[in-house]
Amino acid sequence: MRLLRTVFTRLLLLVAMVAGGTTAAASAAQAATPDVWGFAYVDTSSGIPNPTYQAGSWGAGSVTVTPGVPGEYFVRFPGIGIPSGGIAHVTAISQTAEWCQIEKWGQSGADEIVAVRCYRYGGGPAKALFSIVFASSSGALASASQAYGYVFWNGSTIASHYNSALAVNTVTPTSTGVWTVWMPGLGSAVQAGNVQVTAVDSGQPARCKVGAWSWAASGQKFQVLCHNATNVPLDTGWTITYQRERSITGAFAPPKYFAYTFDNTPANPGPYAPVPTGVNFNYPGAVNTVQSSGTGMRLVTFPKVGILPNNVQVTAYGPGPAFCNLQTLWTTAGSVTYVRNVVCYNATTALNQPSLVTYTSKA
Repeated sequence: MRLLRTVFTRLLLLVAMVAGGTTAAASAAQAATPDVWGFAYVDTSSGIPNPTYQAGSWGAGSVTVTPGVPGEYFVRFPGIGIPSGGIAHVTAISQTAEWCQIEKWGQSGADEIVAVRCYRYGGGPAKALFSIVFASSSGALASASQAYGYVFWNGSTIASHYNSALAVNTVTPTSTGVWTVWMPGLGSAVQAGNVQVTAVDSGQPARCKVGAWSWAASGQKFQVLCHNATNVPLDTGWTITYQRERSITGAFAPPKYFAYTFDNTPANPGPYAPVPTGVNFNYPGAVNTVQSSGTGMRLVTFPKVGILPNNVQVTAYGPGPAFCNLQTLWTTAGSVTYVRNVVCYNATTALNQPSLVTYTSKA
């Protein structure tokens, strides 16, 4: 009887999400800040996750979670449902080689539901904790130093995208499990900003990462790499977000406390401040550092931005099938947030791997 109730609930949620339109193009409102946004640390399979780590553009209400099949969770963000578009990212929080991916998202009444599926290496379901963010933006940014863009590739086409220069993002499939993403108008003279990538697949285990990143005055170019439950390249859906001097939600001032970094020399025992400085941004202006906590484990320190509620996302970088997660929930002490640790794996073996880490608070 319990199984029937679970299946029935899952079907109702999926129907609501499909009816809400999960893959239509982004709207063209006139905002230079996010239309809606929300984040949460999900530490329960049912009910309200930790209220200290959730925030959003809603008025009243709390994030809630409903379980589906083993390893599946429906995260409901109150009051920020949109008819179509937006972007979602998720990061597993686990002591082992596990990851979480997005299945789909969509509007249900006034709310937005994001379906998350978590797996262990090899494809078995995982009862993982995870960190999640959802946002939708529109309109242009006037600032030359700031930029924000995202793409949702649904497996065959661009289903949702945003570009703060109001240019058109493009995706070019290059081989199995490999795509080139071009975000024109968001260019920089040097490498600057942060990138997050998440797999989107409701039918099979999938994980995605940033394979490469190049930049020019005319725009930003990224390679997205995806693999299946093991290390085989996989054609799947995914989301990618590029941020430069904006939070991962696209917002700025508030939040006045956000940061990101690119651990691009993971063999460096540290603590070190990644360079160029544009990939190691901190608002209000402190210096983020990274150091080793053991093979494959990296302690990231974000000073002067530690304020609750807050959120952390991480993505692996570089060629090959390696992936990263968070070992434990980040901690905030005084004005400092400690991410202890980012952990990266090849199969089930921890290894030193470049990673991109982004942090935001509400305030």
